[in-house]
Amino acid sequence: MKRLIKAAAVQFNLVVGDIDANLAYVRDALGRVAVQGCNLAVLPEMWSTGYSYRNLNELAQRTPEVLDELARLSREYGMVIVGSLPEPHGEKVCNTAYLLDRGVLVGSYRKIHLFSMMGEDRSLHGGDSWLMVETSVGRLGVLICYDLRFPELARRLAVEGADILVVPSEWPKPRQEHWRALLKARAIENQLFVVAANCCGVQAKLDFFGESMIIGPKGELLAEAGYENTELIATLDFETMESWRLQIPCLLDRKPECY
Repeated sequence: MKRLIKAAAVQFNLVVGDIDANLAYVRDALGRVAVQGCNLAVLPEMWSTGYSYRNLNELAQRTPEVLDELARLSREYGMVIVGSLPEPHGEKVCNTAYLLDRGVLVGSYRKIHLFSMMGEDRSLHGGDSWLMVETSVGRLGVLICYDLRFPELARRLAVEGADILVVPSEWPKPRQEHWRALLKARAIENQLFVVAANCCGVQAKLDFFGESMIIGPKGELLAEAGYENTELIATLDFETMESWRLQIPCLLDRKPECY
């Protein structure tokens, strides 16, 4: 594992239902962060399609094609790339995060917690298992958007050894403060890095505020985006994380048998 890496959160106003436009944007964005030496890039939730419920099943049939292109870019840039896409699953689809490491698919995670307020549970099939995977940039644990509100999942990933939580998201207004507080809390309580990529702009009736963030293990804000399309970049220092965990050994001091 590298002791010092550069991570990027790719934030953009995706075009609902237009895979070609979204893939073109991501292709260019990954090229830009690669030039800056990034080893890890996190994309938003359902970034290829958005929540195009009416034809999501049809759009999901192109996900293997999208993954092939991501694998090519991951291999070309020697980069770990993470983002969620619609995965075909019977009559529904899964909201699935794929992890590509230098061209190789090393893991996938189906979003466990479906946002019933927006009807995700009626249109999507939820996952039933967590994912923590060893990569060339460290051990990555995956949360997708609404998962952020369930600290049990983040803690399980930390206990299993995650160094970084990656969080592809489509988190809309008016819940910006929840987004900020929850991301910082997950970093602080688990003493690890969080790389969260949100989308931005208006889609149908929803306004996505952006504010993608990269947060350190003390809860320090390493980088933060505004409302516009951007690639957010920060350096993650694993020695700093390990030193902090030794100073305040929260994970070692847990008493799960008492909870």
